[in-house]
Amino acid sequence: MDQPAATPTTPAPSRHRLSSEVLRFGVVGMAGFVADVGGFNLLRFVGGHGPFYEYPLSAKVVSSTLGIVVAWLGNRYWTYAHRRRTKVHHELLAFVLTCLVGIGISVGCLWISHYGLGLRSPLADNIATNLVGLGLATAFRFWAYRTIVFNDGGREERLDQQGQQGQDVVRTEVSAPR
Repeated sequence: MDQPAATPTTPAPSRHRLSSEVLRFGVVGMAGFVADVGGFNLLRFVGGHGPFYEYPLSAKVVSSTLGIVVAWLGNRYWTYAHRRRTKVHHELLAFVLTCLVGIGISVGCLWISHYGLGLRSPLADNIATNLVGLGLATAFRFWAYRTIVFNDGGREERLDQQGQQGQDVVRTEVSAPR
């Protein structure tokens, strides 16, 4: 059965859900970002020379781990609450693996800047890891969360189709001649 195209006044359920997910993902991401960037800078620069001042990559791994915990809780229980898997341990494993790839992207950008290009100032480290690295990692994570981690096995698509079929029934009943 062909689904009618959405009109500007009645968006398709999946489009509305996607925009809601993007907004929630952004809010959760900002909370994770604050935990990650704040942690990184505290570890590297608190009091001038923080406990990880000489270890920028280790500081990034620790701060990213904190950001992951914040993101896991926010995404599981708010952003993707309607798409959660029934087997939490599978979802958590996929989430952690996805985040490890994201950390690798962010740390890779820092490595290139700090060691490859010799840009070692606090500003250069922050731009490399917290602007470029997190930007690339965020795009990857959004794609991976939707397609791999919070994959409900097609339940969302089936719900959208049921909702659309229900709208078709209402339209038919309203427009049927009496």
